[in-house]
Amino acid sequence: MSNAPIGVFDSGIGGLSVLRHIRSLLPHEALLYVADSSHAPYGNKSQHFIRERAITLADFLIAQGAKALVVACNTATAAAIETLRKQYDLPIIGMEPAVKPAATATKTGVIGVLATAGTLKSAQFAALLESYGKNVTVVTQAGHGLVECIERGELATDQVRNLLEGYLKPLLEAQADTIVLGCTHYPFVRPLIEEIAGRDVTLIDTGQAVARQLQKRLEEKNLLAEAGKPSDVTFWSNSQNADAEEVLKLIWGEWSA
Repeated sequence: MSNAPIGVFDSGIGGLSVLRHIRSLLPHEALLYVADSSHAPYGNKSQHFIRERAITLADFLIAQGAKALVVACNTATAAAIETLRKQYDLPIIGMEPAVKPAATATKTGVIGVLATAGTLKSAQFAALLESYGKNVTVVTQAGHGLVECIERGELATDQVRNLLEGYLKPLLEAQADTIVLGCTHYPFVRPLIEEIAGRDVTLIDTGQAVARQLQKRLEEKNLLAEAGKPSDVTFWSNSQNADAEEVLKLIWGEWSA
């Protein structure tokens, strides 16, 4: 069982940013990745719909032999993680916007959170603010349209730049010196965000923390793969885009190095 694969899923290709950290930290693990791109973004879907998709994807990955699951999507984690943990007896790791480390890192006392509308409206996010946002000012911004652009492989187009400039403006005007990338798609446009926000703004995503938590859970269950050559990564996508495979290869090839 220790050499069984790890299953990872997201509403689309955004979770590849998490998969990259998992691959780096756990190079001997076989990985399975499902991009539910035909239903992306999850941020504008109902909680019931997202839970149903999460169960469908979990069932698929478990049928492929997955020994653990990573829900590499903030919105899906907020909507479905508790349901999944009740339904399946295996390690299940989720995402959450990095409010806690951002609150620790800020010097101005203002943090910005760029996320999907679904994440920002979730009870999970409200709980994070209640726990870690009391002593700082938290300015939130929904990134409408960014996921769709990234799903098409548009990482540095004029449209993406214009969207980011509009979304970052209120965060920067509020004096946020730390910005949380609250969607797993957003690290793929990090260079543009850094360019617009400037070098004095710290960007935080949670992919590395998720990889460490996965490692910890696998160690606790004695499920870490045996050391050896790097194992394969297998991808599935239900994207309707004609060039979906090329986009996936482009982003994975660029970000897995």
